[in-house]
Amino acid sequence: MKFIADLHIHSHYSRATSKNLIPEFLDYWARIKGITVIGSGDFTHPQWLKELKDKTEPAEPGLFKLKRIFSKPSNHYITQSSNQEVRFVLTSEISTIYKKEEKIRKIHHLIFAPDFKTVEAIQAKLIKIGANITSDGRPIIGIDSRDLLDLTLNISEKTFFVPAHIWTPWFSVLGSKSGFDSINECYEDLAGYIYTVETGLSSDPPMNWMCGFLDPYTLISNSDAHSPEKLGREANLFDTDLSYDSMINALKSKDRHGFLGTIEFFPQEGKYHFDGHRKCEVCWSPIETLKHHGLCPICGKQVTVGVMNRVMQLADRDNPTQNENKPNFYSLIPLKEILSEIAGVGPQSKRVSGDYDTLIRQFGSEFDILLNLPIDELKYRSNERLGEAIDRMRKGEIFIEEGYDGQYGRITAFKKKELKR
Repeated sequence: MKFIADLHIHSHYSRATSKNLIPEFLDYWARIKGITVIGSGDFTHPQWLKELKDKTEPAEPGLFKLKRIFSKPSNHYITQSSNQEVRFVLTSEISTIYKKEEKIRKIHHLIFAPDFKTVEAIQAKLIKIGANITSDGRPIIGIDSRDLLDLTLNISEKTFFVPAHIWTPWFSVLGSKSGFDSINECYEDLAGYIYTVETGLSSDPPMNWMCGFLDPYTLISNSDAHSPEKLGREANLFDTDLSYDSMINALKSKDRHGFLGTIEFFPQEGKYHFDGHRKCEVCWSPIETLKHHGLCPICGKQVTVGVMNRVMQLADRDNPTQNENKPNFYSLIPLKEILSEIAGVGPQSKRVSGDYDTLIRQFGSEFDILLNLPIDELKYRSNERLGEAIDRMRKGEIFIEEGYDGQYGRITAFKKKELKR
């Protein structure tokens, strides 16, 4: 069956996250978005694991579903698509901070587990090596990334290990501030057990295709959501049986019939796409950074080197089309951001929330509207401007303000003052 999966999220036990990141709201918002499988997030945290055990029950092999008594009614979201059943797969992000080759490394990893027994074994092993797994949903441990991979492999051969948001400057395997120049350099003799990498919000598949050394890996994209409403801002497309093994096997084998591709942010909206210095409001393309020798003209400090620059540093191709095994991908603007632009008010305003609810009730899930709904039908049954905005988004005819140094970019469907005309 074909379905959408968002495999990297967090719980309310992680820092700087919403208190609504609980199983009930995750299930609820996944239905609204049109997501079938979501990662549990933060399975290393004992209280979150207890909450997952209490509120979910086994479904298909390796997957779990919310117990019916906890399901939040969606009376005003009455479409069939937004009442689909949602599945949880056990996942967690772990941060490793350590010194290697005279440089401090800060690498984030996404780990999958097939069952609660395996998760408990991972927790026990982390406690044994001195990790504090109760202070944060995403624990920080002081061991080599290679050794963390070895730890998970020794617990169960069914665990699955993915380098997270691989280009993020501060916390990733290829990041400009604390990463490496290759996957092999980080994981050494165990690099052969890395089958998949997560590209992150600030890059998209064509950027990654510039690096031939990433060809052996399946490229996945996830929301890394810190609130339920952020689910699905990036996601993955599968056509497999609904089970843990089927999904993992599709990722391992790069099966073009099982793993269909990704749903993407426009990478320029990611908060580390371009180089810059946020405090001084300096945003540069890689060429501009080179011209200025990487120094901020306001304060004289080094600017933060973003994802585009880092990709260019490591690229070994002149053209992304040289990658012959390219999966599909779809670059989208979240529906509330489109409605916000049209209405001229904030995406969290009552006006936008009301418009959003109406559209979900009328047409189905958010992904149905953004990906599948015929434009003519949308214009006829809703309004001309919304139909035009989604049509432009699907064609990539958008307007861009790049994100940099922790500042999100902005993607719009209309030029300034165009809507007024």
